Amino acid sequence: MANQVIEALRLLNATASANGLDLENISGKAAHVVIDITSITGTAPTATFTVQGKDPVSGKYYTILASTALAATGTTVLKIGPNFAAAANVAANDILPRKFRVICTVGGTVTDLDCTVGVSLVD
Repeated sequence: MANQVIEALRLLNATASANGLDLENISGKAAHVVIDITSITGTAPTATFTVQGKDPVSGKYYTILASTALAATGTTVLKIGPNFAAAANVAANDILPRKFRVICTVGGTVTDLDCTVGVSLVD
């Protein structure tokens, strides 16, 4: 089994939503997406993280899995794989396409969001 580790998103002092760059999945079929929020402040601040696949023909993005609205510091793991039991906002029974990205959508008034998102891919 080969592993691939990718930094998908890093936000420091963010106040608005952000799209991660397109990432290349060489041969992974399953993934752990590790979200680590170290600071989130503001008025009712939330951050929702979405893993999106990219259609190779149209270039359009589609949602594979989205987290719940996270409102506190801590670590959240999203799981994507063909052998995972699907669970809303936690796990998707799916494979990761060749091109994908992670986006962060903020809610409320966010005055400071510090977080990282790392992806571990497994064949």
